[in-house]
Amino acid sequence: MTPHAPVVLDIAGLSLDANDRRRLAHPLTGGLILFARHFESRAQLTRLVAEAKAIRPDLLVCVDHEGGRVQRFKTDGFTHLPPMRRLGELWMRDAMSATDSATAVGYVLASELRACGVDFSFTPVLDLDHGHSAIIGDRAFHRDARVATLLAKSLVQGLLQAGMSHCGKHFPGHGYVEADSHVAAPVDKRSRRALLADDAKPYEWLSTTLASVMPAHVTYPKVDSRPAGFSRIWLQDILRGALGFTGAVFSDDLSMEGARVIDGHAVSATEAAVVALNAGCDLVLLCNQSRVEGGAPVDALLDGLEQALGQGRWEADAAGEARRLSLLPQTEPLPWDELMRHAPYLRALERLAF
Repeated sequence: MTPHAPVVLDIAGLSLDANDRRRLAHPLTGGLILFARHFESRAQLTRLVAEAKAIRPDLLVCVDHEGGRVQRFKTDGFTHLPPMRRLGELWMRDAMSATDSATAVGYVLASELRACGVDFSFTPVLDLDHGHSAIIGDRAFHRDARVATLLAKSLVQGLLQAGMSHCGKHFPGHGYVEADSHVAAPVDKRSRRALLADDAKPYEWLSTTLASVMPAHVTYPKVDSRPAGFSRIWLQDILRGALGFTGAVFSDDLSMEGARVIDGHAVSATEAAVVALNAGCDLVLLCNQSRVEGGAPVDALLDGLEQALGQGRWEADAAGEARRLSLLPQTEPLPWDELMRHAPYLRALERLAF
């Protein structure tokens, strides 16, 4: 076993096959990310997570579960959560009520996931709503960084009350560019000063709050020629240095178009992962590749990173591994049936009616 398990991968279907089990047991695997295709029912999801953790007890089981259009599990009892813009709209009518509702959203989100064994959600979105990013859109709380920060902090409080950690994304900000980094390589031409004074402000104001951060697959050429998730300037000099962030850093999905070109050259997922780890990421994600050629891209990443480690192209980081482990829940979750009678949960549900 290495002292650092940085890879977060997915699986093909509703249950584990032999290839999934082999990949989850790989010493470089530290996380499993789930999508809507992995959900048929709460009972099936609970079994799937338990089976994965039986292979790797310290596995961080993750999901993109924000609310609105980014919510992977929506049936068999899961509450339909609002897009975060709804909280921003409520803020404009009643700011204090909005903060309470944001905490309720976080509590419902986390307690339902944890009742099924899921550890972690990639939320909150800290991108600002500049009005022209289709991929961000109503996922953002507000245009005003102050509003976004306070609503995100309130949401995080609800997550923490249910024992779940969290991830602010997409540093330093994805809301200004129109292009979607899933299918393009967005460029934001603003200056470092302009970015730090506006879109990146939530990361400064939440520097002692955020447990983890995910940088954007966006290039800010006035700061660095590399996208933020592959940039030591953004991750080391600015995020950790200037802003004082001490939590974990995830890469965004390395299969996205925004991660396929670095320094003007097309790169493999392994090459991108090595650059990301050397830039300051603690964990690297590779999503939706387990169904491609029998999962060959996932095996290529695990084998390639292992070889690169042996060649000294990246170094296992005990501090990075400690940051990964710190994201695991520290409390036992309430079972679903108990949760349905739990007074704080029932009150939180009432606060979602806004």
